[in-house]
Order: sequence, then C-alpha cells, then structure tokens
Amino acid sequence: MISKIGDQFTKLFIKFMPDAFVFALLLTLVTVLGAYFFMDSQPIDIIKAWYGGFFDLLEFGMQIVLIIITGYSIALSPIIGKGVDYLARYIKTPAQVYFFVVMTGMLLSMISFGWIVITCFLARALALRVNGIHYPYLVACVYFSMNSWVLGLSSSIPLLLNTENNYLISKGILENLIPTTYTLGSVMNLAMMALMVIGAPLLMLLLKPKKSTLELKSVNNQQNNSIKTEAEALKLPFKAISDKLNNSRIIQWVVVLMGLIYIGYHFSTRGLDLNFNIMIFIFLMLGMAFHQTPMRYVISMKHASSNVSGILFQYPFYAGIMGIMLYTGLGEATAKVLASVATMDTYPFFAYVTGGFVNFAIPSAGGEFAVIGPSIIEAVKEIGTGLSQSEIDAMVAKASMSVAYGESLSNMIQPFYLLLVLPIMGAGINLQARDVMGYLVLPVVVFFILQVAIISFLPI
Repeated sequence: MISKIGDQFTKLFIKFMPDAFVFALLLTLVTVLGAYFFMDSQPIDIIKAWYGGFFDLLEFGMQIVLIIITGYSIALSPIIGKGVDYLARYIKTPAQVYFFVVMTGMLLSMISFGWIVITCFLARALALRVNGIHYPYLVACVYFSMNSWVLGLSSSIPLLLNTENNYLISKGILENLIPTTYTLGSVMNLAMMALMVIGAPLLMLLLKPKKSTLELKSVNNQQNNSIKTEAEALKLPFKAISDKLNNSRIIQWVVVLMGLIYIGYHFSTRGLDLNFNIMIFIFLMLGMAFHQTPMRYVISMKHASSNVSGILFQYPFYAGIMGIMLYTGLGEATAKVLASVATMDTYPFFAYVTGGFVNFAIPSAGGEFAVIGPSIIEAVKEIGTGLSQSEIDAMVAKASMSVAYGESLSNMIQPFYLLLVLPIMGAGINLQARDVMGYLVLPVVVFFILQVAIISFLPI
C-alpha cells in the first residue's frame, strides 16, 4: 500500500515536473513576482538584483564540479572496483542495498555533504552487481541520505555561530559566540542524528517499490573497457619519450607525496577542518595515487567530466534568484513576517518552516542564513527578554539549528542538489529529476512530522 502511494507520486512528478533547468526558470519568475508585489521593487531594480547575484555562486559551482569529477575518478580506479566487488558478496538483495546505501550516505554526509559523491558511486557500483535494483528509487535513496549534512562537521550555520568575529557579532546581532555544545552537541541534534542514521534507512526500506522499472544492468555501460586498457591503446607503435612521461609512475607519485605532506600539515595545524578546498585536494591526490600514472588519471577524469553540464549552467540561475531575495529585501521581509508570529513555544517551528521555505529561492544554508538569520535571531532575543544570557544563547542555537533542519529537508523536494547526484548516478542513462522526486514525497512528509516533534519538545 505504502509503496503504491510512492509510485503514484512518482507518476505525478513524471507528468507535471519539468526539467531541473525549467524549474529554476519558473522559480526565478516566481521570485521576481514576489519582489514586485510584496517589496514594491521596480522591474529594473529586480533585474539588477538578479544580475547582481547571478555570478555569486561561481566559486561554489566550480567547487561542486571538482568534488564530483575528482570523486568519480576515484570510483573508476581498480582498487575501488575490487572493494565494491568484495562488498557485493555480502549485499545480495535490493532491500539490503537500499538500507546500506542510505545508512552509509547518512554517515558520510555528516562528515561533509560533498561526500555524497562517494555514496553515489557506491550505489551505482552495487546496482551493477545486484539483480532487481529499482534504479530511480536507489537514486532517491542516495539523495535522501544527503539530509544529514546539517548535523555534522561541515554544517555551516553552527560553525558560523562559533566562528570568531563573524558578521553576526560584528553587526551587534550576537554578543558572543554560540559554542557547538549548544548546536551540534546538543540533545536535540543527537536525537536528530539517531533519526537520520537509524530511522531513514528503515523508512526507505519500508517504502521500497515492489517492481523495478529500470535496472542499471539493463543499460549499455559506456565504461566497459578498463582505463588501463585505454591508456595502453594510446601508446605509439614505437618507443617514445612522450609515452614514458605519460605513463610514468615516478612523476605522479612525487606529486602525490607532496600532496600528502600538505594534507598532513593542514590537519595537524588546523584540526579537523574539512572545507571544500581541502576535500577537493584530497580527492585529487587519492585519484592520482589510485590510478598510478598521469595518462590513466587523465582518462578517468575525462570519463568523470562527461555529465556535469547541468551544474555549469544552472547554478548561476539559482544565484540570480538568491540575488533577488538578498538585494530587494524579499528574503529578510519573509523572515520578519514569520518571526513576528512566533512565541516562546512556537519559535523553533517557525524558524524551521522559514528555513524550508526560503531554501527554495536560496538553496545554500550559509547564503540563506545570511539573509534570514539576523531577523530570526532578533525575534528570538525579543521573545526571550528578561532571560539570562545562557538561556538566550540556547534559544538562538535552537532556532538556528531549526533553520538548518528545515533547509536540508526541503532540498529533497526541489532538484538543486540533485545536480550533484545525477552526473554520477545518471551517466549513460536517460534519467531525469522527475523520475526520482516522486519517491521522496512520503519520506519528506514523515520526516517533517518527526523533525517538528524533535525541535518542539526536546531541549537544546
């Protein structure tokens, strides 16, 4: 019965949901209308705001591209293939694959949401080895497993609150840092971790479709030939210095050694600082080490780069939407409206809803919090008038984490971050966002109810 409901939602999404790029264009027009009617902004000012934000995500977009292709390159290496072959001996049924992929993805995403690429190639590799996998549903499982990133080490909002001289303190919105014991280490967040790591795999197992509409094994895999074989085929029929350089292990390993030295230095001097740049650098070095020669690595990166066009041209449009929300004041006004009706009992709920709603226009937790965070914090401080500073800090932490939870869950019903998943999971397959999103509706509804209960009743 439950799986049939998921199938029905999927049919609706297939029928009515356009391509992810069209979704971005429609969302742009909706945001334009919102700024025009609710902020009294002139059309030219809205267009200027749109253009002003259009290129604000270029660095972020490039980082995402590099995360995907460097991670995928690692996945194409022989050592990873052997590891997955070993794993497939023990994971033999579709149900086991769904459960394992969601749990693994939840754990990996708590380290960094960029590690979703590891979950992607693990899921794809298992789908090639296990019969009966409902592939669109498996893609939905992978995407849902990204939900946990706001609970862990790279969660941008709690890290911001505990960063020296952050913009909230410099602007007088906060008087002091909010330590991570109030946010990531709180009872509320630990309960949310348990829900994600244990509850999510069980839920996705319960919702699994009975029939497989598309199996990955049924499509023509474009990477049948090994990268080693391709590299050998590129050699000249006679001995040449160029071939020796192209296939030199020594050159590659000297560079890898330099990289490993820096990675050790980075973590020894900065602690567990897992930012995008160091992650990309680690993926680069690991890929070079696993492929052993420059030519093999070049070929692996060529394969890995073949399907990232969606990110390259769609991210600027989402940045433009963010620009309208930011520069016309629409995002701040939205936060103020929702915060104005909050009370001591309901402020976590309204912060959660605000985070989820605004995320459709600003699908970046850090960027979104820069727009709505000040208004929410000011509202919380006003609600808590007369309380001690530690109590105010706890309320701010709870409201901020509620924004993060709402932002993360609403990602599941819009295709922005699905652009991280499809280049890997959809390689060589005619797979679109509409084939996947319907399977996420019921999980989002269930988790909305459970998360609201946690933020409303559990202490910080």
